[in-house]
Amino acid sequence: MTHDHDLVLRPTPAQTEAALNPPPGRNGGDLVVETLAGLGATTVFGLPGQHALGMFDALRRSDLRYVGLRVENNAGFAADAYGRITGEAAPLLLSTGPGALTSLAALQEAAAASAPVLAISSQVPTAGLGGGRHGYLHELPDQAASFRGVVKSVHTARTQSQIPSAIEAAWTSALSAPHGPVWVEIPQDVLLAGTAIPVVTGGDAFPEELPPRPELTAVAADLLSKAARPAIIAGGGVVRADASKKLRQLAETLQAPVVTTPGGKGAFPWTHPLSLQSWIEDRHTTDFLEDADVLLVVGSGLGELSSNYHTFKPRGRVVQIEADLGKLESNHPALGIHADARLALQALLETVSEREDPTAPERVRALLAKVAERIAAQELTLEQEVLASVRKALPADSPSFWDMTILAYWAWSAFDAKGPNHMHSAQGAGGLGYAFPAALGAAVADPTRPVLAVSGDGGALYSIAELATARQYGLNVTWLIVDDGGYGILREYMTDTFGEATATELTRPDYVALAESFGVPGVRTTPEKLEQDLAKQLASPGPSVLLLPAVLRMFAATHLD
Repeated sequence: MTHDHDLVLRPTPAQTEAALNPPPGRNGGDLVVETLAGLGATTVFGLPGQHALGMFDALRRSDLRYVGLRVENNAGFAADAYGRITGEAAPLLLSTGPGALTSLAALQEAAAASAPVLAISSQVPTAGLGGGRHGYLHELPDQAASFRGVVKSVHTARTQSQIPSAIEAAWTSALSAPHGPVWVEIPQDVLLAGTAIPVVTGGDAFPEELPPRPELTAVAADLLSKAARPAIIAGGGVVRADASKKLRQLAETLQAPVVTTPGGKGAFPWTHPLSLQSWIEDRHTTDFLEDADVLLVVGSGLGELSSNYHTFKPRGRVVQIEADLGKLESNHPALGIHADARLALQALLETVSEREDPTAPERVRALLAKVAERIAAQELTLEQEVLASVRKALPADSPSFWDMTILAYWAWSAFDAKGPNHMHSAQGAGGLGYAFPAALGAAVADPTRPVLAVSGDGGALYSIAELATARQYGLNVTWLIVDDGGYGILREYMTDTFGEATATELTRPDYVALAESFGVPGVRTTPEKLEQDLAKQLASPGPSVLLLPAVLRMFAATHLD
């Protein structure tokens, strides 16, 4: 009898030849890039540093494409977007100490959004590991400790023979549900030393599946099939699991209205008769969801943004499907199903009974009319027109990346993403500077489509150096910068809370002239010309900057009522 674990993959003749006669001049860094290539990686992001030079020298001997950014945090954002767009683990090569630590905010965003990033950092020489204070450049008592609370898993390779296995284990971790960033570190001397280890010619890293428990999906299917007023909240887990089609099938079978969270934008068709769109920060929507007798939550932890700032109090039964065990029932008691969204939705499709509910589309229309009436009463025409102009100018299949800025907050609720995995923002961790470097990573992942980045003038300064990256690689990204003279949303928060704002006003450069100094075309536009100018820039190959001087206001929050 043969068991699966008895099977051994035999090397091909070419692999045997490479193993017996490795080329000269290889070092530990070669084992890194060979392992990445063997796992299927084609592109790496990063920034060189003294301790990591062994890895970067090895790139010269590989077929991997290297995209170098100017700040490690921005390189992390670019890798994050590459992982979101491709669904592959995006390698991020970093150096020790300051270089590694500078990536932390980007890795936090990747963790919050379940983006698969494979960060590989150098370490001080092996003699410096273990907490002793040897005085090495960039030395930390425990570098990995800085990342354990941020990434999914941490791996250290202390010898060259450990490198392939450490990277394969990290790769598997990054791509197992829920996706996320992982951390590998390798000492400087291990990377630099010559190696006699055979060329790494293959990889055996298969992500672990996370199927639902059948007894739980059976109960969930029964609840949903017998519900009088079922509803669905779709989060980012639906997008990451590529489960949008299954979500639509289930919603139509159950005649259950669907609202998407900011992370779940595009998971359900915007104009579908059952679409509540994504007005989740609205009291009318909150009331609608609270009234559901069975609420299915898929790929969301019902955190701050997805619960209208924790004012949502469901009265019916909640069924929660979540791949991140830490988010399961963390905010509301539920029938918790720890599973990948795609596998769980498939299980429900196979077991639910079809419901008839001719009132569902009408209830959806009535809710959206209430939301529209509330927004219309606030006289926010400029904001709505600006967002509409962006939507008209942006091709339907182009991805967009949004910084933490007022127009992005509008987009979370009011922007039609036109499809899953098309709209991305930094709403997971909420840091500034995400949009432009992330858009660059998306353009690397798919150069056939123009990519839009949207920032405020404050957030733009976090990543202005990456105009050099955009120019160097000719990346097809248009950067819309909305200049309101400072940190606009913080200005609003402080004025509303304290009566006046402090530390929110900024001296800014001439963004158009600054872009042109990098060799990137820059255009100043107006709300009236925005659609025309943005469409023109998006249709032009290569990077560009579009500056919109405008003071936008946020629609009134309902969680404070």
